[in-house]
Amino acid sequence: MTKITTFPALVTLLASLSGAVLADDLVRATDADMYPTDVRYDTRIPTPEAFLGRALGAAPVRHHELVDYIKTVAGLSDRLTVEVIGYSHERRPILFVVASSPDNQARIGEIRRQHIALTEPDIDQNVAADMPVVTWLNYGVHGAESSGMDAALPTLYYLAAAQGPKIDQLLSDSVILVTAVFNPDGHANRIAWLDTFGGNIAIADPNHIEHDYDGRLARTNHYGFDLNRQWMSVTQPEARAWMKKWHAWRPNVSVDYHEMGSEQTYYFAPGIASRTHPLIPDEGMRLVSEVVRPSEDFLDAEARLYFHGDRYDHFFLGKGAAFPLVNGGIGILHEASSARGRELETGNGLRTYRENIRKHFRTGIANAEGAYLQRQALLDYQRNFYDSASDAARAHSVKAYVFDAPKDEARLYHFMDVLNFHRIKTYSLGRDITEGGTTYRAGQAMIVPLDQPQHRLIRSLFDTVTEFQDPKFYDVSTWTLPLAFGLDYAALSNRRLNSALVGPEVALQMPVADVPDEASYAYAFEWSGYYAPRALQRVLDAGLLARVTPRTFVARTSRGPHEFGRGSIVISFDRQVVGRESIHEIMADIAAQDGVFVHAVTSGRSVIGTAGPDLGGQFFRPLVKPDILLIVGRDMDWYNAGEIWHLLDERMNMPVTLRDRDRLDNVDLDRYTHLVFAGGEFDTYAPEYADRIRRWVSNGGTIIGVRQGADWVRANVLDYVEPVLADGTRAEIASESGHDLLAEELPEPERISYAEKEARDAVDVIGGAIFSGDLDISHPLGFGYSRRNIALPKNTIVPLARPANPYATVIAYNTPPLESGYSSDANKDALEGTAALIAERLGDGSVILFADDPNFRGIWYGTNKLFLNALFFSKAFDPPPQE
Repeated sequence: MTKITTFPALVTLLASLSGAVLADDLVRATDADMYPTDVRYDTRIPTPEAFLGRALGAAPVRHHELVDYIKTVAGLSDRLTVEVIGYSHERRPILFVVASSPDNQARIGEIRRQHIALTEPDIDQNVAADMPVVTWLNYGVHGAESSGMDAALPTLYYLAAAQGPKIDQLLSDSVILVTAVFNPDGHANRIAWLDTFGGNIAIADPNHIEHDYDGRLARTNHYGFDLNRQWMSVTQPEARAWMKKWHAWRPNVSVDYHEMGSEQTYYFAPGIASRTHPLIPDEGMRLVSEVVRPSEDFLDAEARLYFHGDRYDHFFLGKGAAFPLVNGGIGILHEASSARGRELETGNGLRTYRENIRKHFRTGIANAEGAYLQRQALLDYQRNFYDSASDAARAHSVKAYVFDAPKDEARLYHFMDVLNFHRIKTYSLGRDITEGGTTYRAGQAMIVPLDQPQHRLIRSLFDTVTEFQDPKFYDVSTWTLPLAFGLDYAALSNRRLNSALVGPEVALQMPVADVPDEASYAYAFEWSGYYAPRALQRVLDAGLLARVTPRTFVARTSRGPHEFGRGSIVISFDRQVVGRESIHEIMADIAAQDGVFVHAVTSGRSVIGTAGPDLGGQFFRPLVKPDILLIVGRDMDWYNAGEIWHLLDERMNMPVTLRDRDRLDNVDLDRYTHLVFAGGEFDTYAPEYADRIRRWVSNGGTIIGVRQGADWVRANVLDYVEPVLADGTRAEIASESGHDLLAEELPEPERISYAEKEARDAVDVIGGAIFSGDLDISHPLGFGYSRRNIALPKNTIVPLARPANPYATVIAYNTPPLESGYSSDANKDALEGTAALIAERLGDGSVILFADDPNFRGIWYGTNKLFLNALFFSKAFDPPPQE
């Protein structure tokens, strides 16, 4: 054994990284000793520095280096085990490490089973005297915040190599779970930029290109998803991998490491008290304050600045610092001031990458020690949290939720998959019940009783809330899951719930449809299923001719007459260039892979004669395979664009071309049918090629605008008027800003105390709310929907005015519009009755505008079809007649 005392060579190396003045060298020297110097270390275990051949912080650690180091250390230590628990979209492994004493490792399965039993009241597991506390350290959920990933290396080194009574006690009384890395694709993106533009000398100048990367591309995963918003929705493979392990262990303490703005200091929980979700128990927040005390002691001993109770909150329960707090544990967020590259000049002095690695490492160990010191309290709290669930359920006015997705088993499946993933039991409805004017059918609808161990989590997913103690939010103010999935659902009170309503527990299984009969005339399928668009894409990819109907029709099928709803797809044998046997194979694939029932039609004549359309009627519209150009780039909202890309590429198997907005000028638009502008920054976007976009639309293209993209498309395409002078030359457009008014014409400015600013800022905000709208289900963009009322995500405040065309407003916000979440009264008044979705014809083309994001965070299954309809049916509606 050796004792690590000083690192003179490391001090020299760090000083050599910059030619800065002595003050900066002193800053670097402060973090020279990465590891506690009063501890002996096992020399068999290589330090990260020895393994990498460089000091931590001298250059970022690449993913393969991290993987190799972790596997090497785990192979040398009887304290660590490692496994690959999943892979990212780009096929990088996600490692999961269990650290504990050798004795605990020998019975780790038994320890986990006893620990899990604390969360199952029916088992009646007591807190044993030798029961370890379980601490979860997660690194790298935001790939751009890479000091967290690098901090995993010294953390695991310390857990494997440190010697003495202190570490022995910590490992004996703890199981420490380390996930590295949460977001390997984002991390790799970040490191590639730093390695590309980092030189031998660290440049702290903020203007250096090393510090000027697009952090959104690295913050998120491959498809632009913020994985720290995936703890609840789990739509991404990375999140499903680590959340499966999280539920397998149900930790007492979960710690989440991040970076924030470079002008901040160092934050860790607790956050702003007034923004704590009401479902979080007070005792949970008290334990947060207790567990972080060793971290405070470490930073106090080094006279480091830090803060609590500001900037961050514990309200949105779908992120790492809050989700554990409604699952019997506690969550702790850490945020370091970002150095962006290796070093950065800031208003608070020099920031270094190494400093952040060291802070995250040392507070990680401190949090594990804090959990160990609160072991009994944390284990008792976890047991009591779940033991009290039945009492909380009895006291709550809602006893169960009933829900259904008529004619869409796939959407219902995905909703229940989220519930099942989070250990929420779902049952088949035992008998019919009518609630709120909707009848829920036995054997088709589902029911979730609230008297379950996950009572609080169920409420967090189903409750609607419109009143808040504090109207400011770090993230969204609501996430009512049945609304996001577009379900019919209702709350049942005590008098409405009886045992006959609760049928057998549902065994989750992805729905498949029966193999279709062989048709003699045509095949047809309805548009109500979630994967009907994917089915249509298969048809069009195969070169088949397909038509859509804007009217209901009744056709003869091999199984008798069937009434098809609006939006149904017909594939007749007339003029097809593909043989009937091959067509049937495609229909069989649709049934098996898309879960869409395909009807075998036996005649083109309507069953009801001239009262309904025949299959060859004029109202059936031919469909064209979409060729989509999605605009991305630094000034575009990468989250919004990524959600579109993911929906099309990952779920619907639809190819989409991505193009940087700054490089759109030389693109041949004629090869595309659709041009999509997502949200973003458009204030200074005035491209010279705007005329070419307008001509392309007029000649038959479809342009889709979402959020701020909708505002730009409306102003520059749909409502654009070419200003001309009498001589035919273009006129200069006068400013409408009002800056040319005389001072006496302007209203007297209001004067308000600056102390009121933070509270007043919320007045003009929509805190990630859910609005309701009235959907014209007869419009082609409303195909597949059976009811007019629709829930919509809302976080923009600029109204989308309804156009003069009376048929163009496909969705208008209801009066009042707020369904759940926070919106100021001024915004509710300004937005009610305005358009949420507009569809207009322009020349031979179409313009489609979404006021907000129908694909929000990949969890809004209920509005995805609106966007897909805009792709497939953008020419299936006509303009009003010219007057």
